[in-house]
Parts: sequence; C-alpha cells; structure tokens
Amino acid sequence: MVHQHQEVSCVPPGFRFHPTEEELVGYYLAQKVAAQKIDLDIIPEVDLYRIEPWDLQERCGGGRGGGGGQPDQQDQSSSGWYFFSFKDRKYPSGTRTNRATAAGFWKATGRDKPVMSSRSRGVIGMRKTLVFYRGRAPNGRKTDWIIHEYRLQTSEHAPTQEEGWVVCRAFQKPTPNQR
Repeated sequence: MVHQHQEVSCVPPGFRFHPTEEELVGYYLAQKVAAQKIDLDIIPEVDLYRIEPWDLQERCGGGRGGGGGQPDQQDQSSSGWYFFSFKDRKYPSGTRTNRATAAGFWKATGRDKPVMSSRSRGVIGMRKTLVFYRGRAPNGRKTDWIIHEYRLQTSEHAPTQEEGWVVCRAFQKPTPNQR
C-alpha cells in the first residue's frame, strides 16, 4: 500500500516547495484522501514510522523544501522533507497509532494545533508535533528530529483520526551552532 520508493515529478532548478499549513491540509492532503490527482506530484508516499529520521534524505530524496535539489543546512532545518504516510494502529483492536522504528520511536508532544481555512475561518485540519527518541520507552533519549503530522478534520465532534492518510513535514531542529 505505501511505497518506500516512488517516482517523483521532475522540477526545474531553483524550485522551492514551501507550502503553508492551510495548503498542505486543504489541497495536498484533501486531494490524497479523495484519491484525486495532485497537479505537481512532489510529495512521496513513505512509511514514515518505519524509517529512521536520519535515513529520510537518502531513502526518499524528493518531497523536500528545496524540491529535488540539495539545499544548504539552514534550508534543510527550516523546510525539511514532506511525505504522505498512512497511519496504522499499534494493536488491531486498539486506538493508539504505531510510531515505532527499529532504532526508536516518535512521541507526541504538546497539544494538537488547529489548521484554519483563511476563507471559511473554520478548522480544516489538525497538526500534531512528534519528537524522535532513540531506544525504547521509557528510557529513550530525545533527539533533535521533529515531525509535524497533519490530518484532516472530519468534523468538530468526530473522534481523532487514528488511521488513514496524513501529510508530514520532518526536519532536524537546528543546533545552536547552525543558527
């Protein structure tokens, strides 16, 4: 269902992919969930919760803030890589999402934040922030890898979507000497 490697559209030199949260959710994710064509298919499908964060660039290449190019360190940390990923459950009858990799796990931090539509002024999606920890809970060591996971808001009173497509932005938080 989810492919590790996917052919990504060719983009011209100098192309930068810097979508707003509203564009990520309201266009890209909405089109993906509805199985409709995306004009420039630049965001690959990746089983993001099975790949170590430091392997993202090597394994997936495209779908990053700099298009298919190799941006500098500052661009890498501020833009990151964009992916579609399919969330699955940790246990078949449970509600928790499986976010473990071979080397560690992604842990949700803070509250989910709403993504608003500038037209309707309503909530169109939610953003969850995840931090990568090396090792196994509860003794994992926090790293500087972050994912912003975006999901569609089906209705104000609907339960949290624990399965289905999400669009993610993965990035490495800059260290003090990179700023």
